[in-house]
Amino acid sequence: MRGDLPSKKKIAFPVSHELERYLAKHGNLIDISLQYEDLLRYQESIPLLDLEHNDTLWRSVFYNEHDIEEISKELKMIYAYLKTDGDVEVMQHLSIARIDFCTFGNTHPFRIRIINRLNDNYDHFYIKKVDASRVYGLELENLISPNRFDYFISRSTLIEEHIAGIPGDDFMKKNLDDNAFNQIRMAKEFIKFNERCFVRLLGDMRAYNYVVDITPDIEGSQFRIRAIDFDQQSYEGRKSFYLPQYFKDNNPLIFLGIKHMKAEAVKQYQMEERSLIAHRVKNSRSRLNELFRVMVQDKLSFPDKIEQLKRELIKHHKNEAFAKCQSMGEIVRTNFILLLQKDFKQSIVL
Repeated sequence: MRGDLPSKKKIAFPVSHELERYLAKHGNLIDISLQYEDLLRYQESIPLLDLEHNDTLWRSVFYNEHDIEEISKELKMIYAYLKTDGDVEVMQHLSIARIDFCTFGNTHPFRIRIINRLNDNYDHFYIKKVDASRVYGLELENLISPNRFDYFISRSTLIEEHIAGIPGDDFMKKNLDDNAFNQIRMAKEFIKFNERCFVRLLGDMRAYNYVVDITPDIEGSQFRIRAIDFDQQSYEGRKSFYLPQYFKDNNPLIFLGIKHMKAEAVKQYQMEERSLIAHRVKNSRSRLNELFRVMVQDKLSFPDKIEQLKRELIKHHKNEAFAKCQSMGEIVRTNFILLLQKDFKQSIVL
């Protein structure tokens, strides 16, 4: 397997007025005073280390006394929007334990650690620079994946709740040495995740861009892979970029599939996942149509990338339906149309 890295740093695209109206209609647009740029006014920072004293590429940041008082108040208000639909009564029991800044990646997010003083339980949420690609990625995740989570935008700021799970790279280091039954379930979930990403054209699913949620079951465990980075929603021109199987740090999960599964089983799991996606598309048809009416008009990439992806998908699907697409939104919509017509060609994982 080989990694298929981005051609260059991802360009952030603004949220259009049409997309703002869509978000407002569905409750994802809020008006808050605190913006991403306000959090950049920190005075000091120190490296954040993990439990094994390794650098996490996050830095804990500190503000002067005046700023932190106002920032803490606004952050607790944001958390109330995420968890209690803006009910401020919850705020009296909350305190901001830590604010971390990520030095790695495109969005340079802030991660807020918040504690409930009644029971010392903590939670996290994120504040990022807004990017239309990411907003479309979040919407598609909520509409056609088995996962849902809350997010809001306010002017130039994106707010996301935390997605719980073991980071993919840590999971593969510590959890793959398991019984054969669980290994088969891990490989099965990766096949289904690979298919979900390819259908909705979510790229860059290297191991640190997703988490694995483990649920104990009657026999063994169930595994769910959840994307946590949506910056590369339908931006790159290479088809392979939308297939997690092509990133070399996912090889350990690929090798489990090679070890335990025949090609017929792989095809069965791919067909199962496409059927589930098609069912979700039908259940969300009205909202998806609204979303695509906006998405097909938005600029989410560049002409050379659009033309390249069209060519590669025409070759992959052996279908000229992509030839007239003029935007990434049209390409994603065409992928869904082929899925509903049962004319979507599976990827070859093993």
